[in-house]
Amino acid sequence: MDALIYTAMSGAERAMRAQQVHANNLANIDTHGFRADLELSQAQAVPGYGYDGRHVATLATNTVATHGGAVRATDRDLDAAISGPGFFAVQWPQGPQGEAYTRDGAFTVNADGALLLAGRPVLGDGGPITLPPFTKVAIAQDGTVSVQPPGQQQMQPVDKLKLVKPAADNLTKNQVGLIVTRSGEPAPVDDTVRVQGGHLEGSNVSAVEEMIATMSINRDFELQMKLYKAADSMAETGNRLVRD
Repeated sequence: MDALIYTAMSGAERAMRAQQVHANNLANIDTHGFRADLELSQAQAVPGYGYDGRHVATLATNTVATHGGAVRATDRDLDAAISGPGFFAVQWPQGPQGEAYTRDGAFTVNADGALLLAGRPVLGDGGPITLPPFTKVAIAQDGTVSVQPPGQQQMQPVDKLKLVKPAADNLTKNQVGLIVTRSGEPAPVDDTVRVQGGHLEGSNVSAVEEMIATMSINRDFELQMKLYKAADSMAETGNRLVRD
């Protein structure tokens, strides 16, 4: 009966962890550029002598849903949304070599002119982007960032956003929710990625899909608990027969 108990308890644990994944998705339904997590599970044999035929369900590394979210116009010069596949690049961790990726395009500029995204430096062709004093800024479809210097009428290009399009199966999330490559290598620049200035992309989380998944997981958990009680009852019956 212990083989059934292994299966039931590991299945219940998987359901609880999957519930956490979907709860986090729902919590970020209004987060700009958020990519939903997809929970994946797999069967794993229990190691060790005498555990033949016993398996547990384990959660594999979560994958990222890469389909797009709704895009809305904001008319804010420093807002940008990516059209189709692709990501913006930001510095992570805070060092010259590391980088991570996001679909959030709500950029800001600090007092030193550094272009930031949630406080992290935004990367361009030559590293973190720094803007000179300006009265207006524009982001072109190819990611070129231009500014209008004070007292001038012409827009002048300053830098170009680093736009990447890594393969979907090479994506995961780091500890702060930013997207990184599984290989750990920086993604190469992809000139086919296009940007919409003055727009922001919302989360790609579907509230309906997440609620349906949550209800399904609840039913799975209840089933695993019934199996556990059945295994416990069968074990008790077997012990009683042995005693008699």
